[in-house]
Amino acid sequence: MKNLEKNNTKIWLHKFLPIILLFLSVLNEFDFNNLEFQYFSFNFSYILIFHYSLKRSQSFGFISIFIAGLFNDVITGIPMGISSLAYLLLCGAAAYLRNITLRPNLIKDWFFFLITILVINSLSFMLLTLIFNYEINYLDQLINVMCTFLLYFIFSRLFSLFDDFILGGSNAR
Repeated sequence: MKNLEKNNTKIWLHKFLPIILLFLSVLNEFDFNNLEFQYFSFNFSYILIFHYSLKRSQSFGFISIFIAGLFNDVITGIPMGISSLAYLLLCGAAAYLRNITLRPNLIKDWFFFLITILVINSLSFMLLTLIFNYEINYLDQLINVMCTFLLYFIFSRLFSLFDDFILGGSNAR
């Protein structure tokens, strides 16, 4: 009986922890600039959405990703729908990569992630500057993209190790 409860907890964690992490990362306005790390920022939501859309497509629903994007827009103060569009495009790119990949490879996924976030951020910046006349600090955005790209490798390994731990083996990949 106790083993069954332990398995239910593991199944619940495996199913709901990614969505909980997504909403915590969107609702949390944590900035490393407050800790005197001036040139270090990354977009954890991008890493989380891309990884789980690529490895476990059933982890997030499109509605929950869209709502998380709306929450992010409200908290960061950008026009409604920009983050939702970026998150859904990221999800679509991960689904495309998942469908064309015969042998999963973290390095190829990593570079595809770089191309994807460059395209998505370029589209977001064009929308914000051309339509909404937003002022964007391009150095900060470049640092954010590079740190997000570099940290994807680490977080992807951590998420895979977590899945292996919860599932009890290497079935997670």
